[in-house]
Amino acid sequence: MEIIEGVAGQEYLLLGNEGVVRGALEAGVGVTAQYPGTPSSEIGDTFWRIKDSCSVYYQYSVNEKVALETAAAAASSGVRSLTAMKHVGLNVASDSLMSIAYTGVTAGMVIVVADDPFMHSSQNEQDSRIYARLAGLPLLEPATPQDAKDFTVSAFELSQELKMPVLLRLTTRVSHTRGPVLFGALRKGKVKGVFEPDPQRFVLIPGHARIQHEKLLERLQKAQVIAEKSVYNTIVPGNCKTGIIASSVGAAYAREVQERCEDKPHLLTLGFSYPLPEELIIRFARDLDRILIVEELEPVMENEITALLARRGVKVEILGKNDGYLPRLYEYHMSMVREAVEKALDCKEKGREKPPALKEGQLNIPVRPPVLCPGCAHRHTYYAVGRAVRSVTRGKVKPVYSSDIGCYSLGCGPPFFAADYLLSMGASIGAAGGFAQATEQPVVAFIGDSTFFHGGMTGLINAVHHQHNVTLIIMDNSTTAMTGHQPHPGIPLPGNYKTVAVEEVVQGMGVDFLEVIDPGNVQRTQKVVKEALEFVGPAVVIAR
Repeated sequence: MEIIEGVAGQEYLLLGNEGVVRGALEAGVGVTAQYPGTPSSEIGDTFWRIKDSCSVYYQYSVNEKVALETAAAAASSGVRSLTAMKHVGLNVASDSLMSIAYTGVTAGMVIVVADDPFMHSSQNEQDSRIYARLAGLPLLEPATPQDAKDFTVSAFELSQELKMPVLLRLTTRVSHTRGPVLFGALRKGKVKGVFEPDPQRFVLIPGHARIQHEKLLERLQKAQVIAEKSVYNTIVPGNCKTGIIASSVGAAYAREVQERCEDKPHLLTLGFSYPLPEELIIRFARDLDRILIVEELEPVMENEITALLARRGVKVEILGKNDGYLPRLYEYHMSMVREAVEKALDCKEKGREKPPALKEGQLNIPVRPPVLCPGCAHRHTYYAVGRAVRSVTRGKVKPVYSSDIGCYSLGCGPPFFAADYLLSMGASIGAAGGFAQATEQPVVAFIGDSTFFHGGMTGLINAVHHQHNVTLIIMDNSTTAMTGHQPHPGIPLPGNYKTVAVEEVVQGMGVDFLEVIDPGNVQRTQKVVKEALEFVGPAVVIAR
């Protein structure tokens, strides 16, 4: 419990995600909400552990959109709030995000989004910085656990000043790095406020939205003025005519490379990276010949800085992803940044030797793909489903397996090969309906219990309404397993929580075929799945 018991002025070893929690507590957060998603999960897990020991309300929400709306309503009632999610979770929340940017808030609100370069646990590696541009929200990018704590405190203050949410963008390496964090004093936040009705601001009918869009642009212009003087945008002078502009974990790598270079490039690190501090960038670039932009994923800053300097008549060569010095794929590491600096800027490190090559007979360690846990009941389910499908099709037609996001996604590999199509949280059922309509193949959809609550219910309603011939297997292991065993609405919890039974929800949707089975009883599971496959219309089997 050092997160809340740690002494101000002392250092503690924290994950970047834990630094965010401590920063929120130092900023006086009152309401927090999250749907777990790696690499952001530890933020919610930490709040969940400490919620009864501090004056903070924490909620595991049913999905990211609900989490964002919960936090926005609190911040619009004068209560500081925080919500956290992974990058694809921001997609789920984006509909309301765009509108909250228009309405703004009355108390500080921080939206933490954790990107996953290299897709360690994700289906894509989108760059959430683009959402800052799309929504028109200020963006802070910490590079270390200490930054994560400090930037969170500052994000609340910035949000309070501008009366708008602030995006705090982490990446996997920032979220999951452990480092020393100097604590500040805790601030007790209020968990109850008062919402003052202001329909012209908070009720976004078209006439009101036009007014609020103009006010959003005014707030964004004010944010740019603040970014120009932000202590998180810093210049470390060098001794040659080259420079580096870096953000997020790239800034941490660039600092280390600069320190070791014989001919030191000038370094501008952008922690408050959007709106871009244009005048600061102009001053930095004016007397340089070449600048390398170090940013993971898309060339967002590279393109904007190139356009800015051209527009302002500053003649300097901008290098980065567009020139092939750095990739648009995957996450960065020290050797990658070092090699890019050496190649693009001709800056070599002092006394560095190349790592020794592998000797004859030495082997690289083989990659072990993730697999279902030993003894996991999903193994029984997949085995029984496979046998049931074969007994119905007799090998004459290939089934379509529409899968979803969760540990059961691992059924895609041997020996089950039970995933042919996988898009996003809750998409398995909607996609299954499409396959049922567009083909004559038997269609089986898989979804977990937490994912069903998150995004699967609307797809099932659609299947019922259109009477699609799909067999839905709800893999119910009574937890949010893939991200760390967090609770969801279907799990009994102590306290003021009401359990929502999956089968009651399914019945309420009008499903005519519903069976709850124990997958450990493989024979009955196979029999029930076979009946479901032969049923005309949507059939649901809950494998609990």
